[in-house]
Amino acid sequence: MTLIGRTRTRGVETLSLDAPERRNALSAALVGELATALTDAGQDTGVRAVLLTHTGNTFSAGADLRDPPAPEALVALLRQIVELPRPVVARVTGHVRAGGLGLLAACDISAAAHTATFAFTEVRVGVAPAVISLPLLPRTDPRALARYYLTGERLDTAEAARIGLLTAAGEDVDAILAPILDGLRKSAPEALAATKRLLTARVLETFDRDAAGLTALSARLFASAPAREGMTAFLERREPEWTV
Repeated sequence: MTLIGRTRTRGVETLSLDAPERRNALSAALVGELATALTDAGQDTGVRAVLLTHTGNTFSAGADLRDPPAPEALVALLRQIVELPRPVVARVTGHVRAGGLGLLAACDISAAAHTATFAFTEVRVGVAPAVISLPLLPRTDPRALARYYLTGERLDTAEAARIGLLTAAGEDVDAILAPILDGLRKSAPEALAATKRLLTARVLETFDRDAAGLTALSARLFASAPAREGMTAFLERREPEWTV
């Protein structure tokens, strides 16, 4: 079964997370297939930009608790988006949770409809937003991240845009994206790649410095007793034992 849809319109390669029955959770299979699709897009001279979107009412629910990707694979995917020699634009009309927010932060431009919601839910299942911090910390408001990382509260699109998680939000995400994609189509490919390297230099410094430590932290937390309890509680639709 294909987990990533691919279409192309006037030089924009649209990659759709297409596992709506699993809320587009980041399984090992989905992460691998998305990485392959990005590699193909990055090597294709006919692709001017990549549009990352989704089917169903959830962009991504984060890591698939039944088949999670290795932390190293998620780091590699996030870095691939940041380093891709084509601009990557996120188009969101549904909910984004946990690891899905790492995808959003790795993209160069992210736009959402007002139907979208966002939450860093890791602490509520006994882990931390470790790996996804690699693109998030350099690009978003650190004081706001402190609140939302620590509480798992839900954000609406206005707040997500205010803290830098989104580039833009509105009623009609396609109307927002139309001039953005048109601008990318009018830009010289080599100039786009060079400009993207300027913009992502600080993010890549964070990957170089912190990826190994955050990967180890993620693996350690996912293997912990609190994580087992939190994930079991989530799957059983009950409160974890630490809730007061």
